[in-house]
Amino acid sequence: MPSGSNGSLCAPNGKNNHRGDDLNIIVDISDIKVSNNPDVTLVTYSLGSCIGLAIYDPEAKVGGMLHYMLPDSSISKEKSQANPAMFADTGIPALFKACYKLGAQKQRMVIKVAGGAQLMDESGFFNIGKRNYAALRKMFWRNKVMITAEDVGGMVNRTIRLHIGTGNLNMKVSGQEERIL
Repeated sequence: MPSGSNGSLCAPNGKNNHRGDDLNIIVDISDIKVSNNPDVTLVTYSLGSCIGLAIYDPEAKVGGMLHYMLPDSSISKEKSQANPAMFADTGIPALFKACYKLGAQKQRMVIKVAGGAQLMDESGFFNIGKRNYAALRKMFWRNKVMITAEDVGGMVNRTIRLHIGTGNLNMKVSGQEERIL
């Protein structure tokens, strides 16, 4: 993955997948983006049962975002190798490692989580959102990582924006005003 101090941006496939206007960088479903460019905003849209994980080191001014779909890569080793960002157990370590390459340190990380809703599964049969969140909490517990703020569950979509220059994470929930998480 590319790294450096001049506004680096990288994806898990090592490509710069810059899309969007100005310096809004879109984090697609099953995607990771990291940056140390203070003018960049990482954004992911319509988090339903997926989880949006934003991490930020305020001293190094390095941040990253992961938008993962499923909790456990054991259901498809091929898919997890082709795209680790699809799963919590492979995407979360990849996100942290990508930020470390840009100078972030675990002990300084501010960690925020959004998503994990129960959409299109009103009976709760699959519970993908809850399972996604449980996988993240379990991994964080094992690695002594504390979540700074979260907005998870319910039956709403969420959009989050991580501003690399400030570390602020703005969240927009359907039918509500945008707010800082």
